[in-house]
Amino acid sequence: MTEQINVDTESGWKRFIRKHAAAFAIFIAAIVLAVAGAVYVFAWFTGNAQSTGLVPSTLNLWSMNSVLLFILHGIFWELVLIGIPVGIGGVIAWLWWKRIPEAEKREYNLSGKGSKSSRAGGAISPLFFIAFAIKVYIDGNWNQAIASWSLDYVVGSMITILIWTAAIFAIPAIVGIVWWIRHETKKP
Repeated sequence: MTEQINVDTESGWKRFIRKHAAAFAIFIAAIVLAVAGAVYVFAWFTGNAQSTGLVPSTLNLWSMNSVLLFILHGIFWELVLIGIPVGIGGVIAWLWWKRIPEAEKREYNLSGKGSKSSRAGGAISPLFFIAFAIKVYIDGNWNQAIASWSLDYVVGSMITILIWTAAIFAIPAIVGIVWWIRHETKKP
């Protein structure tokens, strides 16, 4: 009787994900690989942009032309090396979703509209700026002219900040997920 009550109180998405756990594990792994690949491609492109002469290595020599060329070439390489595989993965995920019978989607009540969320993305940019300022201070470049920084230093700092952010949010998330899995597996 308690098992029936637990099933009734669980959300439809939770039961659906539990039923299709292998597919969702593949989707999560693909997302993690895509994000890591995007960061790696950007770091690779930055190094090559300087060594091939696409952009000057110090920021004080950059012009609007350099900025525009850097952005356009960066977008091109991200699309070619990451965007195309992600697009193919998205098509595969969509085809998988379309193969699920409508009766199963109704059984888990998956056709309902999601909740509306507020626009909370405005706090991210100031937090990354603060993290960048901390990184510059730790490196001892607080009183150095920005024009003397190399592009590798700025991109490396950004990647370091992303790693800090991932560690700050990922470690508690992993602890919570492990706790939840242990808690769920101990249930009768």
